[in-house]
Amino acid sequence: MQSINISHRTLGATVLKDGSVEIRVWAPVKHSVELDTGGRRLPLYAEEGGYWTLRSTDLRPGDRYQLRVEGGDALPDPASLAQPDGVHGPSEIVDTARFAWSDSHWENPELDRYLMYELHTGTFSPEGTFAGIESRLDHLVALGVTAIELMPVAQFPGGRNWGYDAVFPFAVQQSYGGAEGLQRLVDTCHRRGLAVVLDVVYNHLGPEGNYLGAYGPYFTSKYQTPWGGALNFDDAWSDGVRRYFIENALMWLRDFHIDALRLDAVHAIKDFGASHFLRDLRLCVDQLQSETGRRHYLIVECDLNDPRFIDPIEEKGFGMHSQWIDEFHHALRVTATGERSGYYADFSSISQLAKAYRDAYVYDGQWSEHRKKHFGQPATNNTGRQFIVFSQNHDQVGNRMLGERCSALVSFEMLKLMAGAVLTAPFLPMLWMGEEWGEQNPFLYFVSHSDPELATAVREGRKKEFAAFHAQGEAPDPVSEETFLRSKLQWNLLEEDRHNSLLRFYRALIRLRQNEPALYTLDRSTVSAKASESEGTLVLQRSGGGQSLLCLMNFSQKAATLTLPVADSSWELRLYSAAEEWGATASAPGDGLSGESVELQPESFILYTHPDV
Repeated sequence: MQSINISHRTLGATVLKDGSVEIRVWAPVKHSVELDTGGRRLPLYAEEGGYWTLRSTDLRPGDRYQLRVEGGDALPDPASLAQPDGVHGPSEIVDTARFAWSDSHWENPELDRYLMYELHTGTFSPEGTFAGIESRLDHLVALGVTAIELMPVAQFPGGRNWGYDAVFPFAVQQSYGGAEGLQRLVDTCHRRGLAVVLDVVYNHLGPEGNYLGAYGPYFTSKYQTPWGGALNFDDAWSDGVRRYFIENALMWLRDFHIDALRLDAVHAIKDFGASHFLRDLRLCVDQLQSETGRRHYLIVECDLNDPRFIDPIEEKGFGMHSQWIDEFHHALRVTATGERSGYYADFSSISQLAKAYRDAYVYDGQWSEHRKKHFGQPATNNTGRQFIVFSQNHDQVGNRMLGERCSALVSFEMLKLMAGAVLTAPFLPMLWMGEEWGEQNPFLYFVSHSDPELATAVREGRKKEFAAFHAQGEAPDPVSEETFLRSKLQWNLLEEDRHNSLLRFYRALIRLRQNEPALYTLDRSTVSAKASESEGTLVLQRSGGGQSLLCLMNFSQKAATLTLPVADSSWELRLYSAAEEWGATASAPGDGLSGESVELQPESFILYTHPDV
């Protein structure tokens, strides 16, 4: 692996301790690079490996600049830290060391204790900014989550985007609050006891404002992705690309005090070299931890059902700490709604949900009808903390044609049952913003490209994608500001009884998750999950910390009778989703003895514990 500077960023414009500014850009196979400050041009000097650099005592934080490659057009810096005038404008010098941190007391929790809350900065609050998130941290702390997960915040075109069209990985979106706004949010979260996970995109860049190709071979034609040519992680000159993204990851962790990174769709990072990019990234993050004493995690989204991504490096894995498990979501969604279209075609029974509890991967070598091949590998040696589960997230909601949340698809009682299914799982749970009160607004796909042709292409592409679903209506226009505004959370719903009742339910369930040893101990070896296809029920048992847990779930629309398993002591009732206090009508059944029968209302669950003797 090439040598990477761990202690500070070397790419882009860096304000040094003596006040001078150093600019470094990777532009191999080029004959000249100039700095253009609007009033003058200065040459950069060639270094080894295709790098060009300049140090100046005349530049200051806040100064605007551009770069010219071989006398061409003035372009933004590919490692720009700020684009105040958008993706096509000049870059701005930012001193990330200027921020006065107050989080020296902060200690990133053990990953086992992460309970994540995914949110989109632009739609989470009316303000649509980092400051807007700060103003609602009281809500998140009271809810009981331990980490917020920010959808990508790197600079994208315009002011409306999910974040996956970013083209400046080092620059913080200006409309959100820029670099200082993000630092302030992280600092405040740490003071409130919340970790911060940042979603980063290393598998592609967006189509508008993407100037990397003008500097060098950042992309390769060896592979194709859904977004075009792949980023160059293993072709000629790939060292510079790998360094670019590793430095980016280290910057977020070191200079912005981010606690964990969520890497988008790592199956689309095409790297068949001897040492995979993810492996090298993990090694560098470990070095950073050794230098700073701060703990960091790397979380991946990967749809390959391949434990190699999360296996330890010493066992020939890539060493990622945890991964999203979409298959748990799919099995839960099909059990709750009966949907069968698209990738749900591989999921048809509650038994698959039981398998997800036991094995994490539903497909670990079986034939996949959706993929038309045998798919997956068993993950029997991986721990519960290495898997993240959810009932909804930005993808599973936003990639529906109408962006419907679960609240638009299932009953109020089923919402509580789905929450119970996630929060009693032997894995790390994640919530999607607004689910805790049953938010009714959709989360739609939206963009704000300034290029009219690109905007038209996105609009037509969205229509084509959902051409088979015209019976449901027409896909909302992703370019329209109205589509974005419709996706904002309605905080006023918390004033309504039904929504407030659901919020209280989530808080109670999360308290149990955080305080009961059998729930927060993620020992997969103790998990038993048995489903009845005919009854639509599932019995989940777990244990840990001297306590056993029993969760009886009824996904059917009729009452079900289940028998309490044999235990050394009585089963203590901890939560019943159909009880009156949670907006339902049933009476709580009370504690139970081994062999007793318990009746569950339709679409409900009941949670018991007992101490191990």
